[in-house]
Parts: sequence; structure tokens; C-alpha cells
Amino acid sequence: MINPFYWLAKQITEHPVRVAWIAVIIFLIALYGTTLITMQTGNDAYLDKNTPRGALLNHYIDTYGSDAIMVIIESDDVTNVDTLWYIDRLLNHIQNQQSVDQTSGIVTLLKQGNGGVLPRSSAEITQLLRKSPPELIQRNLPSNMMTLSIITLTPGLSDEKQKQVLNNIQTIVKRSNPPPGVSVTLSGEQAFDEEMGREMGSSMGSLIIAAMILMIIAVLALFSHVRYALLPVAIVASGLILTFGLMGLTGTQISMVVIGAFPVLIGIGIDYAIQMHSRLDEEIYKSSLTKAVTTTITKTSPSVLIAMLATSTGFIAMIFGPIPMVGDFGITCTFGVMSCYLAALIIVPVFAMLVHYRGKRQDMRMNENSDSHLMVDGPTSSDLKQKSSLIDRYDQMLGRIAFKISERPVPILIFVFIIAAAGFTLDNEVPISADQKTFVPSDMPALLDMNKVTRTMGSTTTVPIILSGDNALQPLIFNWIHDFGAYVVEKNSKITGVTSIATLVLDYNNQTLPRTPSEISSIIESIPEEYKNRYLNGKNEAVLEFTTTDMELSQARDLIKVIRKDMEWYPSPPGLTVRVTGSLEMFSALMDDIARSKSLMTVLGFVFIFGFLLLVYRRIYAALPLIPIIVIVGWNGAIMYLSGLDYTPLTAVLGSMTIGVASEYTILIMERCEEELSRGLTLHDAIAVSVQKIGTAITVSGLTTVFGFAALMLSEFNIVANFGITTVITVGFSLAGAILIMPAVISLAYQNRDYAE
Repeated sequence: MINPFYWLAKQITEHPVRVAWIAVIIFLIALYGTTLITMQTGNDAYLDKNTPRGALLNHYIDTYGSDAIMVIIESDDVTNVDTLWYIDRLLNHIQNQQSVDQTSGIVTLLKQGNGGVLPRSSAEITQLLRKSPPELIQRNLPSNMMTLSIITLTPGLSDEKQKQVLNNIQTIVKRSNPPPGVSVTLSGEQAFDEEMGREMGSSMGSLIIAAMILMIIAVLALFSHVRYALLPVAIVASGLILTFGLMGLTGTQISMVVIGAFPVLIGIGIDYAIQMHSRLDEEIYKSSLTKAVTTTITKTSPSVLIAMLATSTGFIAMIFGPIPMVGDFGITCTFGVMSCYLAALIIVPVFAMLVHYRGKRQDMRMNENSDSHLMVDGPTSSDLKQKSSLIDRYDQMLGRIAFKISERPVPILIFVFIIAAAGFTLDNEVPISADQKTFVPSDMPALLDMNKVTRTMGSTTTVPIILSGDNALQPLIFNWIHDFGAYVVEKNSKITGVTSIATLVLDYNNQTLPRTPSEISSIIESIPEEYKNRYLNGKNEAVLEFTTTDMELSQARDLIKVIRKDMEWYPSPPGLTVRVTGSLEMFSALMDDIARSKSLMTVLGFVFIFGFLLLVYRRIYAALPLIPIIVIVGWNGAIMYLSGLDYTPLTAVLGSMTIGVASEYTILIMERCEEELSRGLTLHDAIAVSVQKIGTAITVSGLTTVFGFAALMLSEFNIVANFGITTVITVGFSLAGAILIMPAVISLAYQNRDYAE
């Protein structure tokens, strides 16, 4: 069987132009795929709609959900006659739009008290306001400088349709010509999601540009001893285009978590490019260009491939978590590392062949011997003196450190594992945050508008309970709906009220509960469809909606637990199924999902990588690269706790991402050690040479990775910025694990050489 790497080396060395054109065609296809990328916001980013909880929430939204858009009108005096007539015209225009059920506000209240006609004088307006119920006035007119109106949308609209309706209303507002001094702002979940998506797109572009700039600075500072030092930057850019293209062609959407994947890919992708470029530059001094390219592809590419696949298995573990956008993060990272590896595998050798690559020291040698037109095969003593003294000293320092560590592995391992054990304990004390309002910039206009609505109207979030049975309109069930709702409201101070088909029937029956099925049916038939459908779905399903005070998400989680206990203490009639749902339940459950998924993904990451390495090496020593990673994951827990950071849907991936990133470094060290041992070096010398040769390359790529991750800290999204802080530290830990811990692991495991055989 033909070795694929030898075959690829043959094609590139013999037909570099042909291979280059194939790469260009693939690149153009990827460019087309980038135009198909879409942004993801809303519930689908947090909850898989194919799970029972996700299916129930989607059913509730499609059947009962009546999404509302808040209209905030502000002026010096919103009770001014001209302003009120403007509001009335605006709401009437919006009312006529498709998918808008109804509009309501202060003008609706005034018209109801004036025979359906809006008053035309200030005296009439003042008189009507005095007669109106104070609680309604407070909700609709918190002050003379601001009033709130509500646009209720048709239940069951898709996210895309809601965006379309919001855009139509925004256009109407822009063209409405408000009186001088009057401002109109749209708020609500739709407006929040729309602005968040727009901000995420802008943030993504800024992060990628910042990461690329920081990476260029790092490469120029750390990798300038080779020719074409910025070639890895071009390779990473190509890998990103391939990743975007794959996302667009496969329909993978971008969310606030997926945004964090791109600087990650820049950091990891640069490593593949630097490893290939560094090996090419090393080999070019020993042999001809063709042989150097062949050696680079056949010797380095397989090792980097193993490291890349191991990294991918760490990312693939994220797909098995319960949070959809974390799964998308894993998919994106998997696409990305594969794309960056392929870009490095093809571009480095093809570019070298096309430009007839030479090392920097070869030019110096040719300048010293201008009469010679032949390239000397090996470096001369003058070449070695000309080599960057900084890199040379760093190489020697790494070799000495690795040699000393390999001589005393046990104390080193005991020390690092003690710290790791403390980290695993502290990890359980790290708080969890799942409130999306804390993820976005605190000064985002849509968030400020939502907070203004909450301060004025109170919490607009409800806790719905769906009831399903053979006949939800039986008197027994009907009475239970009423009594249970009253019981929960009375028992819980955080719940301010309840609405249901029972409360609606009371409103239409003089606050008296009907006693027979025929009475219930008769009253329900008299209720308008748009009101009845908010709480009743045929005869087999109904919904209770509890309104709550504004509270922290952790308090909401506790409240929902209390409601579930109330359901147990106040049992429903036989045959009636009672289930809690809603966005508040989803976000409170997300906290538990984060706690569960971070551990699950970490364990799966270790299992997947160990299984992969066992498959590749078919020997038990395949587990060696994972030993330093166990230590690093423990250190992560300690740094999260000591830094006061929270676990979010994004930082929840830290464990499995660490496994993926760090495994590459440790595998490359082990692979090079095997290569040096096969050349006849002693164990300690092989470890020293391996760390000296690979350590410099992974330090350069690791520090460049740190620069890529550092771009995340520039994000205005708190969730992304905090992820940047933790990953910068994690990459530093990964470098330390490969350079300082891996030599001790190899030394201890290989002391009996038979173990490695």
C-alpha cells in the first residue's frame, strides 16, 4: 500500500503548480460557502429542541407564546394631545401589519374611558387619567415623560418571521414623523436578540482582525529566524476561510459561543503552520529542497496529524454536551483544526517549491562565497555563530531543563499533582452563570431598554405550566387549575399573580366558577378566540402562567424547584400531566446543564483521546501524553476559582478544549523522543534533544496562540472576554505541561525500556 504522505510529497515536488491550482479552486469554493453563514440567537442556541424539554418549550411557544414588542415613547410631556394622537396613529398603523395580533397602551386606556374616541383636550385627558385604575396608569404611564405601549404578535411565529415583523415595525417607526422632542424606541426579546446578533457579527470581525494583528506581532518577534516568517499567518487565514466555508455549506450557525472558536482556531492553526515551516527550515540546511520538502511531509506531517486528530477528539466531546451552541463550538473547532492542518500540509511545501525556498543562513553563506553557485549541504561553523543567539540560548536552556527534570521525575510529578488535586477541589466552588443578559455588553442599548421596561412594568417573564389530559375542561380538573394557581401565588412571595383558563372564565362569569361541564363549555364559547387560545388548546391541554418579580437567575432556579415541590404536595387529578416550561425554566436549567456538561465533556475528552492514541500506537504508553493534561485541567479549576471567574456556556468547554490543545504539545514531544531514541540516544539525552528541538517550535506557536486568545479579552461580550482570560492561562499551562511535566512522565515511564516497546 502506498504511503499517502510519500505520494503527496511526490505530487508536490514534481507538480507544484498543478497542486497549487487545485488548492485555489478549493479556496474559491470555501469563499462561496462563507456567504451562506447565518447568526444564531434565541432559545435554539441554549436548548436542543429534539429533547423532551426542548420539544415542550417549542410546543408552548408555538401554541401559546404571544411574543410582545415594547414601544417606549419619551418626551417632555407624553400626555400632550399631539403626542397622544401621534401614538394612536402609530399603533393603528402597526396594528394593520401582518402577524400583529393587537396593540395596547395609554391611548387604548383613554379611548376605553371615552366611548372609543381619543380625547382632544388636555382637560379631558387629565380627567380620564384621574378616573383610571392606578395600577393600569402606573404600568402604561410611569411618568409624564415616558409611556409604554405593547405590540402583541401572533403566537407560533418562527424566529425568521419575528425578525421580519420587527424590521417592518422599525421601518414604520422611522417613517412616522413624531412631533418635535418625541423619541420612540422598540424593546423586548426580539429587539434584544436582533441587536445582539448584529453586535456579535461586529464583534466577530473585530476579534479576528485583532487576533491576526497580535499573531503577526508574535510571529515577527519569535519566528523571525526563518525566511518568510509571515507564511504561517497566510496559512491560518486560509484555514479560517476554509472553516467559514465549511460552516456555511453545512449550515452551522454562529452564536456568541461559536464566536470564541475563531481566535482559538487562529491560535491552534498557527501551530501546525509553524511546525511544518520550522521542520522545513531545519531540513533545508541538511539536504536539497526536494528532499527537505519530502522529509517535512513524511516525518513531521504524520506526527502533526496524530496531534491534530487528538485535538479534534477533544473538541468532538463537546458535541455530546446538552447545550447546542457548545456543540456548535466543538463542530466549528473540529472543522477549523482540520482546515488549518490541511492548509499547512499543502501550502508550506507548495510555496517552498514555487519560490525555491532557501534558509536565511544559506544566503549569508552565498554572500561569503560569491564565486560558488552551488549550495553547501550542511551548516558551517560560521552559520552556527550567525544563528540567532536568543533562539540558540533558549534551545540550550530547554535542553538543560529537560535533562535535569528527567533525572528527578518523581519529586516534580508529586509537586504538580498536589497542586492539581487542590484545583479539582476548588473547581466545585466556581460559580455558574447562565443569564444571557450578563453575557452581553452592559451598555448595549437593547439591554438598557429592556431594563427600563422591567423597572417600569416589573418582570415580563412568566413561569408557564402545561397541563394535559383526556379532558382539561372537566369540573374536577377545572377547579384544580384554579385552586392550584391560587395556592402557588399565596405560598411564594416571588410570584405576583397567575392567569389561566380558570381566571379567564371567572372574568367572564362574574368571578364565579361554573360547576358543570355544560356551564364551562358555554362560558368558554363566549370568550373571544384570541383570549381563549392563550390558555387553552382544544379540550385536552391548558396552561397556567405565573408572573414573577424581577430576580437573579439563581433565585429563579430555586423558585422553579419550589413550584415543582408544590406540584408534588398539591397533586393533580388522575390522568392529568403537569410540566413546567418557559424561557425562565430553560435558563435556570442551563445552570445545571453547565455544571453537568463541563464534567461530562472533560471525561469524554480524556476517553476519546485515550481511545484514539491506543488505536494509533497499540501500546499502553499511548496514555502518557494525557498525564500532564490531567494536571493542567486541575490547574484550570484553581485559576478559575482564584480569578473569581464564572463557568458559562463558553468556559464550560475549558476542560475538553484544554485536553485538545495540550495533547498536541505532549504528543509532539513524545513522538520526537521516539525518533531520537531510534537513533541510538540514551533516554535522558533523547528527552533533552526532543524538548530542545520541539520545545522551541511549540513555545513560538504556544506564545502565538496566547496572542490569538488574548484577542478574546478585547471583546465587549463578557462571556467571550472571560473565556479569553482563562484560555490564555490554559495555553500557558499547556506549554508548561509539555516542556516541564512531559519529560518527567517519559523519564519515569521509559526507565524500563520494555514498557515502551
